[in-house]
Amino acid sequence: MKFQVTPFHFGELIKKSYSLDAIYLLKLIEEQYDLTDMCSNSLKIAALYQGLTRKGLITDNGKISVTGQELLKFMESKEQSKLIKKKPLSSDFEDWWKTFPGTDTFVYKGMKFNGSRSLRAAKEDCRIKFEKILNEGEYTASQLIAALEFDVKQKQENSYKNKTNKLMYMQNSLTYLNQRSFEPFIELINEGVTIKESSGIARGTDI
Repeated sequence: MKFQVTPFHFGELIKKSYSLDAIYLLKLIEEQYDLTDMCSNSLKIAALYQGLTRKGLITDNGKISVTGQELLKFMESKEQSKLIKKKPLSSDFEDWWKTFPGTDTFVYKGMKFNGSRSLRAAKEDCRIKFEKILNEGEYTASQLIAALEFDVKQKQENSYKNKTNKLMYMQNSLTYLNQRSFEPFIELINEGVTIKESSGIARGTDI
């Protein structure tokens, strides 16, 4: 272990409801120690491990989260800076939420497409899931928003080309996050793929 627990560190951990046992377990994970046998042979250690997940210190697949990394950095620091649990900016989620289509009815290039479904669902559950994804550290809020914009624009463009409402097949917001439907679009954006827009005269047809 690289850090030594000072009275200051100990006090800050207690304020944030972190135990030294949990910190030690988190450090073992950072050092890629195989905890399988430990968790199998001890209900207490298994419970500690579950607690790390519940507190957002490790992800569902056992990797140290952004919050977990910040906690370990705090323990390794010799400065007496307070331990602050950082939260994602609420504006990031609100931007994502506003980007998500409210319904599958839309107008694109002068052509109206009628739908029948509400697409935004369970806002607070979406906020929790959105923040959990960000805490994994793999994607940024900007990437999630850009992926959603790409997905929606692609469906709108294909609707215009085929004169069929493709937004009807869009998942609701919570399912979209739970099934991580944004991932392939992040990959496409990273690969430099762009959406080819159709040219043509806009119509006012209801579809």
